[in-house]
Amino acid sequence: MIVGVPKETAALEKRVSVVPETVTKFGSGVSVLVEKGAGEAAGFTDAEYTAAGAKIAPDAESLYSQADVILKVATFTPEEASWVKEGAVTISFLQPVANIEAIKKLVSRKVTVFAMELIPRISRAQPMDALSSQANIAGYKAVLLAADTVPKLFPLMMTAAGTISPAKVFILGAGVAGLQAIATAKRLGALVEAYDVRPVVKEQVMSLGAKFAEMPVEAKDAQDSGGYAKAMGEEFTRKQQEFLAQRAKGMDVVITTALIPNARAPILITEDAVKGMHPGSVIVDIAAEAKGNCAVTEPGKTVVKYGVTIHGPLNLPATMAPEASRLYSRNISGLLLLMVKEGKLAIDTKDDVVKGSMVLNAGDPVHVGTHKALDPSWVPPAPPAPPPAAAPPPAAGAKK
Repeated sequence: MIVGVPKETAALEKRVSVVPETVTKFGSGVSVLVEKGAGEAAGFTDAEYTAAGAKIAPDAESLYSQADVILKVATFTPEEASWVKEGAVTISFLQPVANIEAIKKLVSRKVTVFAMELIPRISRAQPMDALSSQANIAGYKAVLLAADTVPKLFPLMMTAAGTISPAKVFILGAGVAGLQAIATAKRLGALVEAYDVRPVVKEQVMSLGAKFAEMPVEAKDAQDSGGYAKAMGEEFTRKQQEFLAQRAKGMDVVITTALIPNARAPILITEDAVKGMHPGSVIVDIAAEAKGNCAVTEPGKTVVKYGVTIHGPLNLPATMAPEASRLYSRNISGLLLLMVKEGKLAIDTKDDVVKGSMVLNAGDPVHVGTHKALDPSWVPPAPPAPPPAAAPPPAAGAKK
């Protein structure tokens, strides 16, 4: 079996899907083919790959034509999808519904496709959880970006000239990125406050030394079965925005991390809230790739509005490509090795991790959203009816 590692072509993407130290973990019967220069942007040379036992392909088309399995970071372009060998297997971040033209190419080539973002959030899948590994880096880097921008020191400083008060940092969203942002801001000495629509995360926030901002409105059913935040009603959203606008007024830094799976990021900081912040304060909107949590965020740009600097960074993990690649390499190899037996693919579609992350099975769509995007008239089959309840046993002494 040949595992192919192509060079990423997406804008701003410096990561590589497999690092040299992972090459040796695939075991006998598995050959790793790396496109020339695939790891250079992340700091890994072709010489390091060959030393680890990999072979180097001269270009992308050569690699795609030989590989039985393609491991990528970013989703496929339609052109890349057309190069995948018929009947091959691919694993990557995918965004299938937003990238439907590439998916159509993979369908036509009867490819079996897995999406890293669909890996279920269960205990045994944690080593494969690429969303979390990359979000950790994004949360960390967002705080550094804010600290480098805001014209205020993060820690408390007591000097001969007087005492400098610590910066006040407000973090919206206490998922993986938000919790890492809290921890990083605390290490730098800031006063940290955090908010999340899910009351269940209060304990996690406080365990990191931050204050939890509680709305005076109860948020029922704010979390889905996967642990992610859910979209709330219009009335709740209005009250939430008003509450956050008041909290943001006294902050030096606001870092927003709130995302809803398969939906636009919720607007948490309105334009009026930005107007209410003091000049020189900073917003770092990690959700910029999903159009942002701040109403005036411009994805991919840094802008100044009403005296407030708003960063809309895209792909923060790629700005720390060596470490991000190492973590992702462990994630993606963990998923692949789950399906490799004695150097050959053995895909068990009854396995919860395999089933949950699969988008196409030999070209057939198995992911509901993808199937619907490919065929809008398709209706998911109704779940099987539960078996009839067994008749209760006859009461004692009853006639038969």
